[in-house]
This record gives sequence, structure tokens and C-alpha cells, in this order.
Amino acid sequence: MASPSFRNVALIAHVDHGKTTLVDAMLGAAGVFGSHEAHVDRIMDSSDQERERGITILAKAASVTWNGTKINLVDTPGHADFGGEVERALALVDGVLLLVDAAEGPMPQTRYVLSKALERGLPAVVVINKVDRADARIDEVADEVYQLFFDLDAADHHIEFPIISSIARRGHAMVGTGVPDADTDLSPLFDAIVGTIPAPSGDPEAPLQALVTNLDASDYLGRLAIGRVVQGTLRSGDQVALCHSNEEEPPLKRRLTQLLGFENLGRVDVEERVAGDLFVVAGFPEVEIGDTIADAADPQPLPRIEVDEPVLRMTFGVNTSPLSGRDGRFVTSRQIKERLDREVLGNVSIRIGSTSSPEVIEVAGRGELQLAVLIESMRREGYELQVSRPEVIIREIAGKPQEPLERAVVDVPNDHVGTVTQAIAPRKGQVTDLRPGDAGRTIVTLTAPARGLLGFRSLLMTATRGTALVHQHHAGWMPWAGELPHRQGGAMIADRMGTSTGFALDNLQKRGELFIGPNTEVYEGMIIGEASRPEDMQVNPTKTKQLTNIRTHSTDEAIKLKPHRDMTLELAIEWISDDELVEVTPHAIRVRKRFLTESERKRRKKR
Repeated sequence: MASPSFRNVALIAHVDHGKTTLVDAMLGAAGVFGSHEAHVDRIMDSSDQERERGITILAKAASVTWNGTKINLVDTPGHADFGGEVERALALVDGVLLLVDAAEGPMPQTRYVLSKALERGLPAVVVINKVDRADARIDEVADEVYQLFFDLDAADHHIEFPIISSIARRGHAMVGTGVPDADTDLSPLFDAIVGTIPAPSGDPEAPLQALVTNLDASDYLGRLAIGRVVQGTLRSGDQVALCHSNEEEPPLKRRLTQLLGFENLGRVDVEERVAGDLFVVAGFPEVEIGDTIADAADPQPLPRIEVDEPVLRMTFGVNTSPLSGRDGRFVTSRQIKERLDREVLGNVSIRIGSTSSPEVIEVAGRGELQLAVLIESMRREGYELQVSRPEVIIREIAGKPQEPLERAVVDVPNDHVGTVTQAIAPRKGQVTDLRPGDAGRTIVTLTAPARGLLGFRSLLMTATRGTALVHQHHAGWMPWAGELPHRQGGAMIADRMGTSTGFALDNLQKRGELFIGPNTEVYEGMIIGEASRPEDMQVNPTKTKQLTNIRTHSTDEAIKLKPHRDMTLELAIEWISDDELVEVTPHAIRVRKRFLTESERKRRKKR
């Protein structure tokens, strides 16, 4: 039995093709915002990091009503690093809106998210967005979308999709390819959703089965379970059973005290949710992602959500530097472990494991960006920790070691195409496609071992003065490629504790690139710059000028310090070697040696 009064649809696309902007426009067109009400752009990107980075990190839901049909909209991330969010979002819906930029066409993450939708057999409405761009090539992009469906072996009925051309930021749309008139609205898009995306299937009278796909927390209600009713009806006040991951234990039975549903951008108390609708449930502090809320009389669990395995891992440990504990509230291994345990509950693509030290925890994820976002979140919450360089997870396939293969698409000015090819060659990468872009830019597609792309983004940003755009995603597995080069220079290591001086740094900048400025607190074993030679270098950044009574031009030369390289979290993680760590506190990012004293490093090297 179908529920014709509503539709569930996810918005999927490559990064920056306009998903979140289109959600804003759809909410506005459906009258969610009053005429007197001010609202911010990209209202679904609610966290600070999402706004600062300009990307969606967590999948979120909202609902609109169009001509009597309720449409649940799920906004998903475009970055492959957050693919676990995409996979969970697709478990909630019956179809997708596939957004494609009218100039860029299908990109790596377009292929990735579409492949996940087709695996689930979800029909699509294709939206060619930004058709007002001067370099738009609408008909060509439509052909490329068809070709992408063919490449992914889509079934015939999936290839018969409607195409909507839109200008999301202005709220204009039309059926087919072209530029919509200024007096159009988003009616063609809403009509295509209602006409193409099937109504949810599932019998409201059958025994209850509801799948939990996400978790949230409330100061008043505690842990919240978010998901979809697959069949039956979820009613407030009913006795239900929670089928958890441990099948050997009996399901937990409890009365449902609080049931909420999505209404516009908020959540409201509801009496029931029928088969196919989305729900929010409170009162189950034990609930985990993948659990089933079932009929208490006959609890039957649904298949648990399966997501792609992590490909990178790094260690999170207690901050052991001499400056530890100065500006963090959470500094112990127990506090760090509890925070990571909470992250795993709500993030199915993160894994944690033990190491030989009780103060160090191994964390595995989809990519550098995902792990950097986790570290940055912890830092902002008041945690102090030290993290290692990411390393790839090796698999044994047919008795041979295999490592992750990444596909990257680099959008650079024409003058820097040679920079890309020269940078990727020693990293065992191959250029697979070169395509002229717009406004004097070229799109370079390449494949390389995941290890080879660690630090590749920051290298290109430096070489192209911040004009390169890099997108990458997991493209399978390849035989172990052997040793790869890392950075060019060795580390400039402080040999004592103190405060850096302009006099000392003026002398040191001739021997490499500095990471710190004057009046910075340093300690023995802290790395203050990158040397121009490959060997590590012990230096004294706290040296002061000797005071004498000699006054000559040569002794009184003014100190002129070049701007130092500001080590951001992502840059530091990419830059460090295996024997180095990044110290992360709420107010500082420092790079250090794993063993702080030179004698300890020599002793370890001999072993």
C-alpha cells in the first residue's frame, strides 16, 4: 500500500553545484519563510565549520508542502569524505534530485553519489543548475549526464529521467534544457518530483518496522533517533521494541514517550508516523544507527545499514608537550576516548581501535578532510590532543598487498597545467584526461595512490597561489606502489624552551622557511620551520643579540622577517613525517617531534 500524500527525496551532487542553495529556494517557494522574515543563505548548513568551509558535512532533513503533497527534502554532502552521510540519507528516501553544474558538467562526486543512488534503485530527477552562467553548455552537459548513467549501467527505466534547467539562487526553473524566463518559479521542479519520485511503499496496517539512520541529541530530550518508518505505524504512547546490533540479547521494550516529525525547518510533536514517513524518537538512550524500532509483540529487525570501509587511519593521543593543559578543558585519555565513542555512535564511516598505548587511540575514516573536520570539532569543544600523520589502510587481495586508489579532478589556470603534471609524476600518479574549462582554466583528471595525494592539495595551493580547485574520491584498490617521496626539506627543531626572538629568527630564515614569528613560546622538540636541506636541524630560536658598546652599520642592521607559513590543521597533518605529531589545542596548532629530546630520538633510531 502506498502513501500518496508525501514524497521523500534526497538532493545529491558534486561539491558546490548548488544543493543547499536549491533547498533554500525550494523552502522559499513553498512559503516556509514569511514575507517579513529574514533568513540567511544556505540555511541548512547550520554548523560553524559548514559555513566557514562552504560545504555540507552532515545530511539534514526539512519538509515542504506543495499542492497538498508533503515533500521531505534531505540535503546531503558532496564530498566523498562524508560518503557515510550520503549512504544514510539514501536509506531515508524513494528518489533523488541529481544536480549538475551547467558549465562543469558531471564531476567525480557526481559519479560517486549517483552510483550509490542507482545501487539502491532510486529514480532521479536531473536538475541542470546555474544555466545563467556565461560559460554554460546546457545541451552538452545533458548529454554527459546521459553518458554517466550509461557508464554506471543504469537500468532502462532509470535513464528515462526528466531534465529541469534551473537558476537556484533566483528560484527559476523550466522543463527541458534552456534558460528559464525571469517570471518563472520552481513549479516545474516540484511537479517533476511529485510525478517522477514514487510515493513511499509500505503497509501502515502491517507490524511496525522503523529503521534508525541518524542520531541527534537534545538538552531536554536526551538522545534522539532519526529514521524512516518502513512499514506499520509508529504511534506516541505505544509499546515498541528496539532491535539492536547484538542479536543474542533480547530487544529492549519500552513505551514511546515522545514522537516528532519534520515540519518545514523544525521538528514538531506528532501523534503518529505512517509507513514511508520520517520520524524523530526520544526515550531510547541505548539506540544506535542501524537499529530497528519494531512491533513489541513480534519484533523483526531490518537489515543494518552498510557503508564503505575507511581508507585512512591516524592516531589521537593525550597531549604530552611541555605546554599541555594550558588552554584545554578536556586533556585526559578517558575524555578523548569518550568523545570519540560519541562520534562513532553518530558517524557510521568512522572507526576507532586500540593501540599498544592506553593513551593513544587509532581513528580510521574516509579521507583527510573528514578526519580534519573531526579534529577541528574537538578542538573547538575544548579538547587538547596530539595526532599523527594519516596512513593508508592496506588490504590483502588474492594474497597481495593492495592500497587505496584515488581519482582527483584539478581545476587550474592554463599556466599551471604543467605544475599539476610535474607534481603528480613522482607520486606515482597518471593523468587520465585534460579538458579545457572556462576563462583560461583547464580541468585535469588523474589517478594516484591515496598516499600520493596526501599533501597534494596544499602543494598545489602554494604553487598556484590559491587558484587551484581539487576534488578527489576513492576509486578502488591497486597493487602497492612502493615508496613515495614526501616533503623536500627536513625539520628545524627548537633545542630549548623559551620565547622566540626576532634576532634568532632573522638568522634562521636564511636556512629555511619558518612556521612561527617572534614572541612565540617554544619548547625542546617543537618544529619551528622547514629546512632548505633534507636533514633535520637543531636550532635555537630564543637567541638574543649580545649587547656591546660597538656601534657600526653592520652590527645594527634592522631585522627584516619574511612572513612565516601559518600552519593550519590540514596543512600540518599533511606536512608531518612518521616521527612527528601535530599538537592541537583550542588556541594553537603546533608541530613537534614524537620524541622531544635529541638523545631520545638518537636512541630510538639506533633501535
